[in-house]
Amino acid sequence: MTASAIPIAVVLTSFLPGLVIFFLPEDRHRARTVLNLLVAVSKVVLVVALIPPVVGGNDLEWRHELMPGIDLLLRAEPLSLYFVALSAVLWLATTIYAIGYLEDEPHRSRFFGFLGVCVTAATGIALAGNLVTFLLFFELLTLSTYPLVTHRGTREALAGGRTYLAYTLSGGMVLLLGVAWLTSLVGPVEFTAGGVARVAELAAEQPGTARAIFVLLVAGVGVKAALLPLHSWLPKAMIAPAPVSALLHAVAVVKAGVYGIVRVVHHVFGVELADGLGLLTPLAVLAAATIVYGSIRALGEDDLKRRLAWSTVSQLSYITLGAALVGAAATAGGIVHLVHQGLMKITLFFCAGVIAEVLHLHKISELPGVGRRMPLTAAAFTLAAFGMIGLPPVAGFVSKWQLGTGAIEAGAPWVVVVLVVSAALNAAYFLPPVYAMWFQHPAEGAEWQEPERRRRRNLEGPGALVLPTVATGVLALAAGLFAGLPYSPLELAKIIAAGSYP
Repeated sequence: MTASAIPIAVVLTSFLPGLVIFFLPEDRHRARTVLNLLVAVSKVVLVVALIPPVVGGNDLEWRHELMPGIDLLLRAEPLSLYFVALSAVLWLATTIYAIGYLEDEPHRSRFFGFLGVCVTAATGIALAGNLVTFLLFFELLTLSTYPLVTHRGTREALAGGRTYLAYTLSGGMVLLLGVAWLTSLVGPVEFTAGGVARVAELAAEQPGTARAIFVLLVAGVGVKAALLPLHSWLPKAMIAPAPVSALLHAVAVVKAGVYGIVRVVHHVFGVELADGLGLLTPLAVLAAATIVYGSIRALGEDDLKRRLAWSTVSQLSYITLGAALVGAAATAGGIVHLVHQGLMKITLFFCAGVIAEVLHLHKISELPGVGRRMPLTAAAFTLAAFGMIGLPPVAGFVSKWQLGTGAIEAGAPWVVVVLVVSAALNAAYFLPPVYAMWFQHPAEGAEWQEPERRRRRNLEGPGALVLPTVATGVLALAAGLFAGLPYSPLELAKIIAAGSYP
């Protein structure tokens, strides 16, 4: 373990410029754009600087005493680097996209200021080295994303924001109770691959107490992970602008929840201890139920963003399911889906935003013919949708294959049935919009098919919207095509998962 300033620099890279952006006048478009892009690129560069030492087995940490015995601890180790790298890359894509999406809207300085604070919180969660640090950034994430959800200030946005805040603050209070209870019994808890020894001692002496604390911790982070029955806030938050929806579903809020579950199971309790306490089978069953339920609810939605939101409820639980199965292969399947789901889901929300912004279409029933007008956007949507279904060679196939084979190795063949049912439901709600885009004709009189628009029928939209959309779609394809190469998301996930099984 080596002391280093790089972890705190990664966090502050977005926080300090975010504070500056708050005070930029609205007409300072160029200054705001340059500053946003500069800090987003800088964060990627700093994360790249973390790779050589961490891959070489030398974890880097930054520590500051908050009070006697309680440290603010940021640590770059394999799992944290995995999540922070995803956050940095997708934040850069989201920043470019948001600059184009919000070009003519008011309150841009406020939006990008809170966006910077939001990414700071997500980065802090990724690098948190102990439960207290995780809790602090987890709550900062809740508070900083609320203004993004309610950005447009409409009645619907405010209602969605209230629901979001009610759920996530309640989850934070439950998490606080669990962290405080555990800390009072065993002292400060630093994340340790395979579990914390003092937690194992507590479980041996007071198994009932250990089970109660586990439930509190998982329930606290489970709100953001959208586990049943804590999921209802997520579809209602879809009133947010498309860049926020992409951030919520692929990078920040929901990923913080499932990442927290992985931490609790594998780095606080340890998978073998949690299984010995009888906690993992109920968690796996709950995750499986959420997978199927979210897919069924997605079938009934005509609004494109709401269908994608219910898809997120389902897809997130693949990660939880992998974390709850005892076996390195299944764990790797859950961990790799952190990255794969992020790439696919951000692409889908980017596509929905481009279609809404350029063509003013929001419903699946309005999508016929869109592929002819916007072939790049439709192609990116198709790629990501095929990945979500689990079709090769897109990244989602790799996740599901790894999770399925891992489940069989773990002695849980019923998981394969859940994966097959889920894939069928995924196909049922993703193939209709894909078919409509490419093979159906637009309705007569559709505004974007009027004569003056036909001359521009292949105009995709602003490059700031289309470029990140296509780029993330290509990354989702590449993650599947090159999954077997060294340092691919899958191979790194296998290395991380192996550390949980001494």
